[in-house]
Amino acid sequence: MRPSHVLLAVLVTAVWGVNFVVIEIGLDHFPPLLFSALRFLAAALPAVFFVGRPRVAWKGIVGVGLALGVAKFGLLFVGMDAGMPAGLSSLVLQIQAVFTAVIAFLVLGERPAGVRLVGMAVALAGIGVAAVDEGASGPLGAFALVVAAAACWGVSNVLTRRAAPDDALNFMVWVSTVPVLPLLALSLLLEGPSRDLAALASLDRRGAGALLFVAWGATVFGFGAWGWLLRRHPASTVAPFSLLVPVFGMSSAALFLGEPVTPLRWCAAALLVGGVALASVTWPGRGTERRPERDAVAPGGRREEPAGRGSGSAGREPVRPIR
Repeated sequence: MRPSHVLLAVLVTAVWGVNFVVIEIGLDHFPPLLFSALRFLAAALPAVFFVGRPRVAWKGIVGVGLALGVAKFGLLFVGMDAGMPAGLSSLVLQIQAVFTAVIAFLVLGERPAGVRLVGMAVALAGIGVAAVDEGASGPLGAFALVVAAAACWGVSNVLTRRAAPDDALNFMVWVSTVPVLPLLALSLLLEGPSRDLAALASLDRRGAGALLFVAWGATVFGFGAWGWLLRRHPASTVAPFSLLVPVFGMSSAALFLGEPVTPLRWCAAALLVGGVALASVTWPGRGTERRPERDAVAPGGRREEPAGRGSGSAGREPVRPIR
């Protein structure tokens, strides 16, 4: 990768990490479900008028929109509003890599190699340590909501893989149109119209800035730049940068929100990040996953050549991003 592309990859992960701090700030101004709905509304408009028509089937857009937008972000925002720390949330969400592998095995028939199973076990151990740490200092119910959000992210990853979008920005903008109305309906039902109207009436620059950062910075810029990198470099080169997300998330939460980083939390971070790295990296000479050829699509939408065809890259397993 060129130095400028490395800097862009680091910048995207920094934006995604700091985004958890910004979500915490936004939750001081909005009810969680309303905040999530407004986030996707701002991400979709006016961008949807400039990215062109959808390039994948609508069922893929709707499926990912419901799994990622309504379920994953709805649960994440509610969990953080219920007391889950921003830094710990950025770490725990990385367990989505394990959920993705399990769901891909059940739905797509992908069989993870032995070293990836070890990595998944190490990552799960990290989640266990994080649960012990959070149980001693915070609400376990909020912790469980963020773990459930990671599971929903795993579902959306598999659905995205099936949709195989060739333009990440176009896909993400159209996906952002799906959750707006369901999240608004849930907010009116569960949070109440009076609370929603009060939040909108008292909107200030701090709340508006948080909303725009989450929508345009983390969603439009983040996913667009990540997709741009994936179209220019192998996924195995780009994906490991996403391990920096909890590093930026935990450090920015400690710096700006004063969140403590306990020894147990450091231990959980080492186990989870190390386990996800083991589960994500392709190890030469280790057996690869077996999957149907029709599903062999890289994260950037490029179809991988089956073994025996193409150039020297034939038969190598692409690494999927763990954002």
